[in-house]
Amino acid sequence: MVTVEAPANRPQGPRAPVEPKSASWASEYPFESRWLDVGSPSTALGVNGGPLWLHYLDEGPRDAPVVVLLHGNPTWSFYWRKLVVALRGRFRCIVPDHLGCGLSDRPQGWTYRLADHVDNVQRLLTHLQVQRFSMVVHDWGGAIGMGVATERPGDVQKLVITNTAAFRSQDIPLSIASCRIPVFGKVAVLGFNGFAVAATIRAVEKKLSPQARAGLLAPYGNAHDRLATLRFVEDIPMKASHPSWERLKQVEEKLPVLADKPMLLLWGDADFCFTPKFRATWQRHFPKAEVHAWTDVGHYVMEDAADRVISLVERFL
Repeated sequence: MVTVEAPANRPQGPRAPVEPKSASWASEYPFESRWLDVGSPSTALGVNGGPLWLHYLDEGPRDAPVVVLLHGNPTWSFYWRKLVVALRGRFRCIVPDHLGCGLSDRPQGWTYRLADHVDNVQRLLTHLQVQRFSMVVHDWGGAIGMGVATERPGDVQKLVITNTAAFRSQDIPLSIASCRIPVFGKVAVLGFNGFAVAATIRAVEKKLSPQARAGLLAPYGNAHDRLATLRFVEDIPMKASHPSWERLKQVEEKLPVLADKPMLLLWGDADFCFTPKFRATWQRHFPKAEVHAWTDVGHYVMEDAADRVISLVERFL
């Protein structure tokens, strides 16, 4: 089931729904919301069936080349707003909010595993009958996006990789690792919104505008609506016994099927999380990639260097 209207039946919806058109940051997000019900026995584990509404953008001509943009944690489709505005005149931009993020539903009993986020993106592309696409990814969007791309490499045209990983690593900042401590993590992330609020400071080298900060934080105003930000941190597989270890291992081992794809690596080298070491790993996997790295750009590349990113992506695509 799909709708372009905000769903009336949202038993798993956010407790504080966000209406972009009436928000203080409305001018930053000039898009039409769309919704896809991804609820089914295979993806609605622990939520007693029923609808699970995935929010997404579908901007640009329907017959134009498709670009899929995947956000990470704790952002949402708002993060890609400037790039979508720049591209939608010549490209069809498909931008989902991962379940639990942005304007999508907040199922409290859902798995929030890498494999399930990959499945949701696949279902969206299948629903929209997308057969060929390029992809732009950031943060968790990298593992999710490469999970999609490595399953259908013949459909992938070009890849833009920004401050992310799609391979196993033991490098995790102490500030993020601390959010995995059972009691402390829940209090810090769910109770105080520590993860998303801290990111508006630590993830950028330039101070965010009031509108940008408000937009990034808008969907995460209470503990119920912040669950995914905690679950994403908990889903980082640091050892083989972790439930997502094997799925990430599969993605990593299949990366060579994308070796012939044009790739653009855009990196904020001031990132406290995905440091230049991660960029170097991407370059080892894809030595033919075009690389641009900036020492004055942090984790939120689109906030620190939107003009640079837009110029390079437009040319690359």
